[in-house]
Amino acid sequence: MITRREFATCAVPALVGRAQARRRPNLLFLMADDHAGYVMGCDGNRQALTPNLDRLASESVRFAAHHCNAPVCTPSRQSLLTGQMPHAAGVTVLQTPLAADKPTLARLLKRAGYQTAVFGKMHFNRPASPGLHGFDYLMTEGEATKEWQRAVKPEALPEGVATKRLPWQPFRTPAREWLNSAKLPYPRRDEQMRGTFIARQGMQYMEENRDRPFALWISLQEPHSPFDFPVEDRGVFDPRRFDVPRVGPQDGGQIPLIFRDLTPEEKQGIIAAYYTSTHFLDRNWGRVLAKLKELRLDEDTLVVYTADHGYDLGHHGRFEKHCGYDQALRVPLMIRWPGRIRPGVVRDFTEHLDLSPALAEMLDAPPFEVQHGQSLKPYVEGRRPAHPRTHVVSEYLENEEVFVRTPKWKLMYGTGRRRRNDGYLTDNPTPGRTVRLYDLEKDPGEFRNVAAQSPREVRELEKKALERCRATHPEAASEPSQAGVEDALDFYLRPRDAKPA
Repeated sequence: MITRREFATCAVPALVGRAQARRRPNLLFLMADDHAGYVMGCDGNRQALTPNLDRLASESVRFAAHHCNAPVCTPSRQSLLTGQMPHAAGVTVLQTPLAADKPTLARLLKRAGYQTAVFGKMHFNRPASPGLHGFDYLMTEGEATKEWQRAVKPEALPEGVATKRLPWQPFRTPAREWLNSAKLPYPRRDEQMRGTFIARQGMQYMEENRDRPFALWISLQEPHSPFDFPVEDRGVFDPRRFDVPRVGPQDGGQIPLIFRDLTPEEKQGIIAAYYTSTHFLDRNWGRVLAKLKELRLDEDTLVVYTADHGYDLGHHGRFEKHCGYDQALRVPLMIRWPGRIRPGVVRDFTEHLDLSPALAEMLDAPPFEVQHGQSLKPYVEGRRPAHPRTHVVSEYLENEEVFVRTPKWKLMYGTGRRRRNDGYLTDNPTPGRTVRLYDLEKDPGEFRNVAAQSPREVRELEKKALERCRATHPEAASEPSQAGVEDALDFYLRPRDAKPA
């Protein structure tokens, strides 16, 4: 029997109760960093402790096959905010700042009469200033850390409690340390943690602006490495209860060198630390949502929860994103609006590109002039789009790669000519053109490359990637004439980010 929570792909939630509208709804946009879609109880993971997100999912439209358009922080976040593919948003590598004049969802909502604010991690890569990217008020990474350090002083911890060494030094210390394989807590209690501080800043903003429509982003760093959590959570998970994902016979050469010497016990500790950080993240979302209800704003607020991208927890020997495996590309997405949206699960493919246009439409804001996604609004209106996605496309231009996924196939195509600068070098940093194809029906773990045996499927998926590039890339008119499909893809996959001022 199919329950309300287990709709089939074509059975989607409905928008209800329009006549009950009392005021322009608020937007509360909750965002995590590196939260993979599979590490939630509502996704069927019995080891994850995410009661607040599970409750939110039960009250929301949950998009169970939602994918990011770039498995790395800055490109994914700015693509999501602009509704454009990363190469069109002009942000394809980690350090690039989004151009100050780019259209964003915050700008559209501000034009529609909303007060706009953001607290937490946004990867704008420039100092916060009022009006930046459409936000009236910003307390982003640097500003939030300085204010936290000023306002919240550490207190003495229980005697004998081991904590992680500070400062965090990724790539400068062994991976076992910066990935927290010892599962050590941050040297603070829950109420003194930076994540808790940022959540409470957002809660205070809601209280101060409860009488006028607001669009508020709260973006927490958890569960990004080093997988921070407070001392109270140090014993929540036993590392020995986690199985380390197996490494396939074709995985050896593509495992980054920095992960090669991790022991099985260290890998278990890393996984447990990630799950603990996710549990801490979940608790802060519970606080925010409880505050929304306490202020009696829950029925007048459209709540969105998502993450910038997913994360590999030992899958294919990797502890990172920066690749095209499903664990790195599939992310959570929930949309809640009590009394207006009937909860349910959507199993069609959706992309980050689809979210901001839908929110602008649902909140009666002006539309994006450039829109690369397909609005999710039909799903929350109880109908399926006329042309639901048959595939998703994501790109990682730091390594000049593009990924295409259908229900049956996964293509990973790379030029193999760029020596990547993200720290995840392999035995052969520039192997030349690489084509990997996985039959997900027979091989859901993506272990056996069948590209050589399936040239027709490879060509079809390469054409889908090329179609996306041609339809969205600002330099499409300069594509070399008479280039073959793969030569044309090579032209588009080169990073072209403008140098920061």
